[in-house]
Amino acid sequence: MAGVYIHIPFCRQACHYCDFHFSTNQALKADMVEAILQEMALQKDYLAGEGIDTIYFGGGTPSLLTAEEIQKLLSTLHQYFNINPNAEITLEANPDDLDFSTLVAFRSLGINRLSIGIQTFHRAHLQFLNRVHDDEQAKTCVLEARKAGFNNISIDLIYALTNETDAEWQEDIRQALRLQPEHISSYSLTIEPKTVFGKWAKTGKLQLTADDTAARHLEILVEQLEASGYEHYEVSNFAQAGFQSKHNSSYWRGKKYLGLGPSAHSYNEASRQYNVTNNHAYLRAIKNGEVPFEKEILTRADKVNEYILTTLRTSWGCDSDYLKNELDYDLLRDQSVYLQDIIKSEYAQLNNTVLLLTKKGKLLADKIASDLFIAL
Repeated sequence: MAGVYIHIPFCRQACHYCDFHFSTNQALKADMVEAILQEMALQKDYLAGEGIDTIYFGGGTPSLLTAEEIQKLLSTLHQYFNINPNAEITLEANPDDLDFSTLVAFRSLGINRLSIGIQTFHRAHLQFLNRVHDDEQAKTCVLEARKAGFNNISIDLIYALTNETDAEWQEDIRQALRLQPEHISSYSLTIEPKTVFGKWAKTGKLQLTADDTAARHLEILVEQLEASGYEHYEVSNFAQAGFQSKHNSSYWRGKKYLGLGPSAHSYNEASRQYNVTNNHAYLRAIKNGEVPFEKEILTRADKVNEYILTTLRTSWGCDSDYLKNELDYDLLRDQSVYLQDIIKSEYAQLNNTVLLLTKKGKLLADKIASDLFIAL
């Protein structure tokens, strides 16, 4: 099992919080699609012998692509890779791109999962985030996607927005649940240095949300979604039965994947590589028949720490037998004192050989994981 990620580095406008690689200048969009097609040919042996079970169009804003451009990308993937006929094919999309005819066209191409960046249903908060869509478009696009034949829809929500009240956050959750998406991803607003919010925070123009507010909003989210039948299967992800994100779950399970496009990452168990985060540099290199990436050979410590970090955030947990048998690291022995402490404090529990975080522990998942890391 392996996956392919395709990064489409274009957006209509820059959201104030986003530090992903993108450009608001779409003049190079056609050239970028052609370059990604060429990269597929250059990287056709990266996942040799592996079947492709998931394809994920991320960005940026992949829904800016035309149906013809997506069709080209998918048909060329089939040319160079062994795509499972039942592969999960996800397209990230913004509500303002999704009219009914576009949705029908996307569905006809074999895209069977939509990940829609709604973020909030409050118009004032959408404007604050510098989103293009409004609250009505946020609701309408999901309903139109249903009519177009999509039965696997994920929506993104952001909590702990500046000046967001608990009541507003609860209303966002209620609005989301009325739409009955199969999957919800939700993240706390993070202020990144090179964003508009980062600059505002540095000058005092932006008031930062208190950590206890973010924790409370996550607790509210977990309570309401679990009460509505969603499984909290990863710290930031919730799914109805049978609708966990297969692509993201493969990341968390340490499966191989190939990343295509500028800033995309690839992983083959032995190493990780990172494509250049510059559109012009990417296009120049591909034109010359080269994939512009930096490569990192993973040490045993890297592999142990990545496994701990990703699995502790999930409902299936961190299997100490895997660490012991595959990576020669005895977690239960080497971290016995710390593990006893977090189990006694009800941050974690041990189910045979599997370490699982409790609801309380998930609020501190990354901190607990880093405490368990071994020295690099």
